Amino acid sequence: MIGIWHTASQQFLLWLCIVTTLVFALPITFAPLRWATLMRWRLPEDTDLAVYFGRCLGCFILIVEALMLRAALDGTALVTVFEILAAIFASMVALHIVGAIQRIQPWTETVEIGLYSVLFALTLGFYPVVG
Repeated sequence: MIGIWHTASQQFLLWLCIVTTLVFALPITFAPLRWATLMRWRLPEDTDLAVYFGRCLGCFILIVEALMLRAALDGTALVTVFEILAAIFASMVALHIVGAIQRIQPWTETVEIGLYSVLFALTLGFYPVVG
């Protein structure tokens, strides 16, 4: 069963990327409450939405942590992991800057601009050179 459609794996990834970007990634990133309303969350009384988003974020962080651990221990996908980390840290800098400009986050989140900037710089500094 595993890999029975392996010849179409790239096409699968392309279509999966298109659909999940349009249905989940862009709406959750740029209009999370509108997306939540479309998914039938009751706003603003449904505070479980914050728990849901937190758990979703936590799951993605755990996936990245597992990828980092595997790359650190045996070098598997080392360059790819660094690409992912650079993208995460750069986007976190941008996200926290936007939140600071909009004044929609506590000061502790604004301080994280520095943290993510340092992590981004360190990631670039330790980036594995191929060949």
